[in-house]
Amino acid sequence: MVIGTGTIKLNTDHCHSLKEKRKIIKSILARAKNTYNVSIAEVDLNDVHQRAVIGFAFVGNDQRNMNSKIDKMLDFIENLSLAHIIDAQVEIITI
Repeated sequence: MVIGTGTIKLNTDHCHSLKEKRKIIKSILARAKNTYNVSIAEVDLNDVHQRAVIGFAFVGNDQRNMNSKIDKMLDFIENLSLAHIIDAQVEIITI
């Protein structure tokens, strides 16, 4: 079993309120869940309207496939143009 986990730090400079930020983050989370069947949630900086930290996890049986899924999801989130990825930390664990 292979588990891919990580965090994504997002920049939402164009947001001027927490309400705007929540709308954007909800959209990113829903689209990623529907497209990649990933467990994903906002995990930090909930009260900061210009930054967000999203945590995610995939489970599979092939490490190459896991790397590919994670890369595709990161590209997908960046290409949505709703927020910019500042940093992404990824860990792949084989059990």
